[in-house]
Amino acid sequence: MAIMDKHQKLERHSLLLTVGILVVVAIGGLVEIAPLFYLENTIEKVQGMRPYTPLELKGRNIYIREGCYTCHSQMVRPLRDEVERYGHYSLAAESMYDHPFQWGSKRTGPDLARVGGKYSDEWHLDHLKDPKSVVPDSIMPPYAFLAKKRLKYDDIEDHLKALRLAGVPYTDDMIANAKADLVAQASPNADFDAEDALVARYTEASGRVGTVKISDFDHNPQAVTEMDALIAYLQMTGTLVDFSTYEANDLSNRR
Repeated sequence: MAIMDKHQKLERHSLLLTVGILVVVAIGGLVEIAPLFYLENTIEKVQGMRPYTPLELKGRNIYIREGCYTCHSQMVRPLRDEVERYGHYSLAAESMYDHPFQWGSKRTGPDLARVGGKYSDEWHLDHLKDPKSVVPDSIMPPYAFLAKKRLKYDDIEDHLKALRLAGVPYTDDMIANAKADLVAQASPNADFDAEDALVARYTEASGRVGTVKISDFDHNPQAVTEMDALIAYLQMTGTLVDFSTYEANDLSNRR
């Protein structure tokens, strides 16, 4: 009864109750947050992760600008139905260079964390121009105008510099060659030396070959368009980590 009497006093005095709540929340917060200061890194390092190429970065900006994230999440949860449908569950490392990340719970359309390489450039081009042409029941609006808009990238060097301040490991070489790399990725066979330099820069950053796709994504060799950038971004999502290797390492670590 003595304890109950004290509890009633706490409930009848709003100020005292508020102070009690703050004390309990503060203790809970310290218990959860304090251990993080003693961890060397809260994100597991995974081989294959690299910064976005300039073209992919521009495509990601368009993806956000057009509100694609409002219908498509980019986070496969570790649930059986999701893994069977979309592939390996998402790793925190896959979003380590995202500002902001594209996780979410809203799915009007499918999750896009693993869409890279799943369809051809032509499929993405047709889907973005006229979604119903490849998915008859789609309620997605068309984005054909992206193929007519030239990509503006005069500020790409400054964008990479800003992201480096936020912790993305863009090198001086990547920043200095940002414009050339952007054009090279969207203009196959135009300049083989520029293509090789682009691949070398981002392969060295990731430790894996074959993660930079060079293509005329919008089938318009006369210009680098916003469609080029968006498809380039979609085609790299979920492709950086070799999950067959990652799973093997994960299982070996459990033994």
